[in-house]
Amino acid sequence: MAAPAVATGSARWSPVTARVLVTGTAGFIGSHVVDALLARGIQVVGLDRRRLGQDALADENLAAAAANPLFTPLCLDLATDRLDDAVDGCDVVFHLAARPGVRPSWGSEFHDYAQSNILGTQRLLDACVRSGVRRLVYASSSSVYGPADRPSRENDRTSPVSPYGVSKLAAEQLCVAYACRPDNRLSVVALRYFTVYGPRQRPDMAIGRLLFAAYTGLPVTLFGDGSQRREFTYITDVVAATIAASQVDAQCAVVNIGGGASVSMRGAIQEASTVTGRHIPVQVADVQPGDVPSTAADLTLAGRLLGYWPTVGLHEGMARQSAWLVNLSRDRLTAFAS
Repeated sequence: MAAPAVATGSARWSPVTARVLVTGTAGFIGSHVVDALLARGIQVVGLDRRRLGQDALADENLAAAAANPLFTPLCLDLATDRLDDAVDGCDVVFHLAARPGVRPSWGSEFHDYAQSNILGTQRLLDACVRSGVRRLVYASSSSVYGPADRPSRENDRTSPVSPYGVSKLAAEQLCVAYACRPDNRLSVVALRYFTVYGPRQRPDMAIGRLLFAAYTGLPVTLFGDGSQRREFTYITDVVAATIAASQVDAQCAVVNIGGGASVSMRGAIQEASTVTGRHIPVQVADVQPGDVPSTAADLTLAGRLLGYWPTVGLHEGMARQSAWLVNLSRDRLTAFAS
């Protein structure tokens, strides 16, 4: 799929009157986006199927937001619940909710991926059209590309090799289709995130697993020989790009958001050891279905359209995540590890 044509410029909204919806607010990226929007004085409606007060991870991620009068939490399921009231009055929707994870997407659990990632996106888009939403920012994934032997460009052929990647690409294409409809005002910017990390990251993700291994002494599983490469992107850079995507003048755009460099897993292990001052115990396992040899992002369009370039390198970002992890209480650590 070729990236849609885009127009340059900006369209900003007033922090006094702005009201936005963020889906997936209790998650890693969603909670950071919520915090950044609230800090700008923007009213945020936060939608998640995890309920505050009943989910330890949601309570931890949204602790600051829950105390802010500008934040309105809603416990809804995009795939089954009525969404019109949540969307009503919102100028921008940040659609960050999704069922994550490449490896669990194989087999019987794919039903939830299809429901959450595809059907939930289609129902949200319909609600946006009915309510006259101006902009939807969609959290896509580098998984839509599949194997690549050079930095991926937005107009490269998409060939996902996991059911998760298929579900993210299907939802992205739904967003593009709705943005191209002539009978509504909805515009879309889809951001293809490359391996996001930082405080609040899911512990099953690579950087989280490495840091947990450093501090617990439990071995981290290395799938393959460690030569596979990933472009790691720090959370504050992702948040900056996501908010910028809500303001740029474009009817329909697909944009890579990466960290600026692709690093081997062996290199990431060495970096984690340097940052923590600890040995990282490793156990080797076979390469898993759906894992690609390398991810790397061409950020030319991100720079031109969003003014984006990553500001936090892997060493600094890993040090920040390590410091956050060390400062977690036992109860908070349990919430993230569960």
